[in-house]
Amino acid sequence: KELKKVERIGEKHFIRISPFKSLSVGLVITGSEVYTGRIQDGSSVVEEKLRSYGLTIAGKVIVPDDISMVKDAIQDLFKSGAERGLRTGGLSVDPDDVTKEGIEATGAETLFYGTPVFPGAMFLVARLRGKYILGAPACVYYNRNTVLDIILTRILAGERMHKNDIVKLSYGGLCLHCNECHYPTCFFGKGL
Repeated sequence: KELKKVERIGEKHFIRISPFKSLSVGLVITGSEVYTGRIQDGSSVVEEKLRSYGLTIAGKVIVPDDISMVKDAIQDLFKSGAERGLRTGGLSVDPDDVTKEGIEATGAETLFYGTPVFPGAMFLVARLRGKYILGAPACVYYNRNTVLDIILTRILAGERMHKNDIVKLSYGGLCLHCNECHYPTCFFGKGL
């Protein structure tokens, strides 16, 4: 009886289940500190997270805070077969952080920069000829769940991202870092 109710609701298209697409991701790690070896590259944490979503790593490049090098690294990874680009190393308001400019230098359109989600307020999503470039904040290195998890699952399900989608995330946009994590079965990232 209950199953029939759910089927009737489904016929009205209130619920849609979209399977994840298996994609390859190119990683661009930015930061002069990492590039010169002053700070150790911690991107293995991000790589592990991406693999847990069924993604393959098409390549990884470490570049300094240089607009043309960020641009070239993204373009080269797309040319070598990456279907999505993920830029890590943190996005900040520091004058030497040129990550946003490097992404835009590829010709990509920035859909949004900054989110009402914590952890992950300094997050960027851009699109270049139908391919998404995600500018991940530094918190992806040390927080279990961030805005990256929220946005990545939607992109893997084939959703097209818009600024309005991010605005809606302000409701439920704060991870409480509960002692026992129940994500994604909690309010974090549910939006309206």
